[in-house]
Amino acid sequence: MRPIFNIVFAVPALVVLTRWLWPLPLPLLAKIPIAVLMLAASQFHLWSRLSSGSVFAPEFPRPVVILFNWAFGMLLLLALLQLALDLGTLVAMLAHGEAIRDADAFRYAVAVLAAMLAGIGVANALRVPPVKDVTVAIRDLPSSFDGYRVVQLTDLHVSRLFTSEWAQAVVDRTNASGADLIVVTGDFIDGSVEMRRHDVAPLQRLRAPDGVYAIPGNHEYFFDYGAWMRHLSDLGFRMLPNAHAVVERGGDRLIVAGVTDLSAPGVGEAGPDLALALRGVPADAPIILLDHQPRHAHDAAARGVALQLSGHTHGGMIRGLDRLVARGNAGFVSGRYVVGGMTLYVSNGTGLWPGFALRLGVPSEITRFTLRPVA
Repeated sequence: MRPIFNIVFAVPALVVLTRWLWPLPLPLLAKIPIAVLMLAASQFHLWSRLSSGSVFAPEFPRPVVILFNWAFGMLLLLALLQLALDLGTLVAMLAHGEAIRDADAFRYAVAVLAAMLAGIGVANALRVPPVKDVTVAIRDLPSSFDGYRVVQLTDLHVSRLFTSEWAQAVVDRTNASGADLIVVTGDFIDGSVEMRRHDVAPLQRLRAPDGVYAIPGNHEYFFDYGAWMRHLSDLGFRMLPNAHAVVERGGDRLIVAGVTDLSAPGVGEAGPDLALALRGVPADAPIILLDHQPRHAHDAAARGVALQLSGHTHGGMIRGLDRLVARGNAGFVSGRYVVGGMTLYVSNGTGLWPGFALRLGVPSEITRFTLRPVA
């Protein structure tokens, strides 16, 4: 990560130091260690890079990663709350000609609130998600696929934060969901194969009658894409990089197609090629497309895809922040969208990047789709 990002991540800490900590009636000897701890927390991603060579894989003990996420999240929230308090003070001064009384009490209150919200956010991120049911009407769905169940996992981010125990719990819940087919729409991991070999091992126990299909997400390209594709295949995943598979029932067919991630060309790998993925697809078979990022959904709709399953956005993670995340993803951030007659579903994600593991108002999910014909 370039040094400029370390400076950017320090900004919330500097806001807190200058607008929250410094005005408090505390001795200087108390303020200095607090300031040092805040600045250290703001550089979580620098410490992550030093620990593993990548900001995406903090290689610390899990309690330390949890503590870093809580402290980093608290800084961000406290900075926002302090700015809101400053704005309230300014409005009070303009309206009444005097500042808010007991400003220090408000500062302590917003600190407690930020700490509580950060704790709740981390706890929400770490939970094993519930199964969320979504019914999708598919045009020209053959009768033998009426009621067919597809379960989507995405953005698992198996890491020092989302460990083998968490992965096993996700596998158990997914296997108990009654899926006919399981798909994983990318971002399996954060770390190299050697770093994550033990933690991803439970994923080989995923079971569904019609198999387990998957595509890479952008994070697979950060950690030796070729090695991960081979290892995931060895774990039993049928990878669909710009490819498709045909699922048959009683002579009827359903297509599951997948594309690579938009980040692939940046590391010399083949970028997403929908035309290649759909080459030779039977004209009468409905198509389910797996595409990690949702931003090219209009292209998929134009090619006759019936249902696109995506992730990548994590749903925006925090209510309010989702509007900003949507701007970077063609307006798609969470849930169901109708795009040119196609259904696009953007999952909030099953896990979360361990560099910012907070969820407030945006729950994680294991998504179970029930396919129905258009009435």
